[in-house]
Amino acid sequence: MSSSFFLQQKDLKKTERRGECELSFRLVYIFSYNLFQFCGHTWILANTIARFLTFGQDAVADTFYAVGFVMSLCQLLSILELFHIADEIEKARLLPRFVQVMEKNLLLTMVIILEEIQSKPVVCVQLFLWNIQDLLRYPYELLCVMGTPSITMLWTRYTLLIPLYILSVATEGVTIYQALPYVESAAPNSLNSTASTHIHLPFLLMVYLPVLALGASVTVWQLLKERQQQLEKWNKKMKRE
Repeated sequence: MSSSFFLQQKDLKKTERRGECELSFRLVYIFSYNLFQFCGHTWILANTIARFLTFGQDAVADTFYAVGFVMSLCQLLSILELFHIADEIEKARLLPRFVQVMEKNLLLTMVIILEEIQSKPVVCVQLFLWNIQDLLRYPYELLCVMGTPSITMLWTRYTLLIPLYILSVATEGVTIYQALPYVESAAPNSLNSTASTHIHLPFLLMVYLPVLALGASVTVWQLLKERQQQLEKWNKKMKRE
């Protein structure tokens, strides 16, 4: 009887240690991920501002050449956030994050393929808006991992993010519209004759614009609900303390 009890206690301790190791690994991983994203977007912002102060408006034309690789890397890695939410490493709504991640990566893919639009001012504005959004989010996530979030960071992260997101979606629409002539000229070269008769890329982009607007509307609605939920949690926490 006593030996069985000791075996149960031993198994229980092993399970607890395994759970603690898994928890610590998750914390280290999510902290490292958010730190990488924060450093990446900080570098992008610093580089963009430094180039603008040095070269003035001439820096706008080659902003994508200067920061495009790092921005693309950060946005590509942001796909991992969908798995973070699904695996409950990060507590957030999956639908708005999925829409944001997909629309950013799709637009970046288009900009990378169409070199003619990389020097457009709207692309520079687009990268700047994305960068500011992420710099509002990742410092807050770092503070949450460390267990030291503040009401200021929470309010900033969930309030300012919404108008910035709306602005960035509008800029995405302008970017796609300005890319239409270049897509029209590039389509015959990028597709064979059989495929080009069935797929009209400019038409697909025109169809994507209302889809983008619909997805953005749903995302804003979800972000407003998430903001209300997070602020209510904070108020309840402060009342208990």
